[in-house]
This record gives sequence, C-alpha cells and structure tokens, in this order.
Amino acid sequence: MQSRHNLCETDSILFGAALAVCRIIGAKVSTAGRATGHSSAIPAWRRRIEERIAKARALIGRLICFRSGNNRPRIVRTVRMAFAGTNVGLSQPDITQKLTERIDDLKQRIAAWGKRIQRYTERSTRFNQNHLFQSD
Repeated sequence: MQSRHNLCETDSILFGAALAVCRIIGAKVSTAGRATGHSSAIPAWRRRIEERIAKARALIGRLICFRSGNNRPRIVRTVRMAFAGTNVGLSQPDITQKLTERIDDLKQRIAAWGKRIQRYTERSTRFNQNHLFQSD
C-alpha cells in the first residue's frame, strides 16, 4: 500500500476487502450503517444513459420478435407502446417498413448515447493519466 493514502481511503480499502471476503464465504452484510452518499464513482447521468441503452435494446429485441411473426400479447403491447403517439396501426400493410424505421432509429440513438459515454471515458482516462504524470 502506498504511503499517500489518507485515513478515508484506507477505510474504504479495508471495507472493500472485508466485503469481498464476506461475499466469498456467503455471509450477509448490511451496508446501512455505512455513510455511502455516492454509491459509486459512476456519474448519475452515465447510469441514466446506460439504463436508456438497456431499455432501447430490449425494445429493439421485442420489435424484431414482432416483425418475425411473434404475436404474443406482451410483445404486441410493447409494439403498441413503441408506436404510441403516432398514426401507425399494427394492421397496416406497411407495418414492416415502419418497424424497420423504428428499429433503425433506436439503433442510431443507442450509438449516439454510446459515443457520448465513450467520449467521456476517453477524456476521463486522459485527465487521470495527465494528473498521474504531473504528480510523479
């Protein structure tokens, strides 16, 4: 361990090690007494974007299922919600084209959100490396 760690960092390291040991042996651990204002170093906006990406991927999967002929009630309900607010009916003759357009739109949004996270990650990595280079 480096000598630059302060007491808070040392406490965090020890807590992490103890938590890992408890998970390995299968013991239940309550983290209620621990003051965790920020649960992780991941920013809230990034978590929200990752949740949006996960939801969009699930929706794409259901739209593809519907396009391939799966007419289960849950799939149909999801497709109706995906086209809510538009004048697209599921019995229209060009529904396959509308589904493809919606899937492509969702894929483009996912790509844009992913690029935003990637730009942040690259910038953060550069910043941390520069900080380490300047401090050493």
